[in-house]
Amino acid sequence: MCEYELSETAYTKIIFHAAKYPHQAVNGLLLAEKKVGKSSVVQIIDAIPLFHQCLHVTPMAEVALMQIDSYADSKGLSIAGYYAAPENFYDNQIEKAPAAKIADKIQENFKNACFVVVDNKLVTLEHSRSAVQVYGYSNDSNRWSKAKYWLTQSSQTLEGVSLLLKRGAMRDVVDFDNHLDNPENDWTNQFLNQSLKDLQKLY
Repeated sequence: MCEYELSETAYTKIIFHAAKYPHQAVNGLLLAEKKVGKSSVVQIIDAIPLFHQCLHVTPMAEVALMQIDSYADSKGLSIAGYYAAPENFYDNQIEKAPAAKIADKIQENFKNACFVVVDNKLVTLEHSRSAVQVYGYSNDSNRWSKAKYWLTQSSQTLEGVSLLLKRGAMRDVVDFDNHLDNPENDWTNQFLNQSLKDLQKLY
């Protein structure tokens, strides 16, 4: 099974999305370089927040997937994973993750795809350890199993995310629901594609 590295950008967007809507389930897609090569490590470069309202509405999800796939292709990236934060504070198991069929669909097209589940209990202002669990698909058991992963510059990433959460930066993250409400809302969240140090200067 593959191992996974989450960039600070991808991790920040995942946590901001979950923190912006603590009372609701959220989900999103993960992007990686098109070619993994001989390496057994999949580097998750970016995250695209999907929904916080109608996670199971198929037509909306299909429209989002098509647009995100086109965007990823233009950047030389592939849709390589799915993330979700369950609505219930204590539901941090993959079985409780919303709209899991999206992850299965992604895995059909990207065999080393990952499924990231946010542990809501760990999404706090004192962000001292990673608040996600990462799963890879096991062909032996035909199911998602826990995989080894790490964060790029782990301690700096956690410290930076913690500081930005305290400053309320998560309120500015845009998901596809927000984009559907107002097309001017940028679901790629370009402003978050800078280093956490530079991002801290904005808040």
